[in-house]
Parts: sequence; structure tokens; C-alpha cells
Amino acid sequence: MALLDIAVTTLGGALSATVGVFVGGVLTRRAQDRHWLRDRQLMAYQDLLREYATFSMILRRAHLGRTGWAYDWGAWSAALMSASLVAPSAVTVEIDKFGQAVQRLLDVTTEVDTTTAPLSQDQFEQAMVAPARAQLDLVNAMRRSVGRGQGSLSTWLGGASGRPAHWKTAQSGHDRAADPQQA
Repeated sequence: MALLDIAVTTLGGALSATVGVFVGGVLTRRAQDRHWLRDRQLMAYQDLLREYATFSMILRRAHLGRTGWAYDWGAWSAALMSASLVAPSAVTVEIDKFGQAVQRLLDVTTEVDTTTAPLSQDQFEQAMVAPARAQLDLVNAMRRSVGRGQGSLSTWLGGASGRPAHWKTAQSGHDRAADPQQA
């Protein structure tokens, strides 16, 4: 009987160790997959926002400087697609809204000849309001997707625009109250 007890105890210990190693491996793999995806999301988000800042600054300089301009739209499309591939659903919805706002910006800013009839600074800033708001919503969705503890931003950063003069009248009361520059 003692031999049977030893065998059962040994077999139980070996089985427990094997199950523990297997479960530990599965949990480690899941954690690594989550970290890999988060890293890819961050890279894709950075690329998308970098491309937006790049072409919006090119457009701004062209309109305000009365010069021609060129941009590789393939980089923008690739950045949109890359971000959409790794983003959770809530972020892809905001990516789509942002893309639509950017397209409206392009419809306004690229239909004029920047060397002979560019938009004025005020006109350009007005055209930037919708993309800037969509960018802010997108950045906040991105922040939530990579870390639940990330607070929301109340003002947009980057792109070709600072804070246009009409921002005070264009914001809702809630946004104005949350914006420390408005206080």
C-alpha cells in the first residue's frame, strides 16, 4: 500500500507540474501577444498622426506662402490602412470619421491654386477645425485603447494649426470649460 501511495503522489505531482507549465505557457503567450499588439497599435497610431501632421503642414505652408506643394498620398493611405488593421473597433470608427474630415479639408484646400489664389490664414484655419476635432476624438480613442488609465485630452495638438481665433466661438460650452486656455 505504501508503494501505491508513493506512486500516486509522484504521478499527481508530475501531472500538476505539467499542467502548471502548460497553463503558464498559455498565459505567457497571451500576455506576449497583447504586448505585441499594443506595440503595433502605438506604431500605427504614430505613423497615422505623423502623416496627418506632415501633409497638413505642407498644405498650410503652400497656402500661406503662395507656393506649390506635393505630398506622397500613398504614405497617408498606408498609414490609414495600417492603423485600421491593428486598431480595436472603437478606434476604427474614429479613424473613419477622421479620414472623412480630412477628405473634406482636402476638398476645400486642394481645389484652389496655392500660387495664385490661396486660402487666407483665416480660411485655412476654418478648414482645419473639423479635422482638428476629429483628430482629438481619434487621439482620445487611441489613448483609451492603449491604456485605460489615460485621461482624455481637451484640446488638439499637432497638425498644421494652432488654436484658431474662432475656436472660442466654435467650441461647445463643455469643451470651453475643460480647456485651461479658455479660463
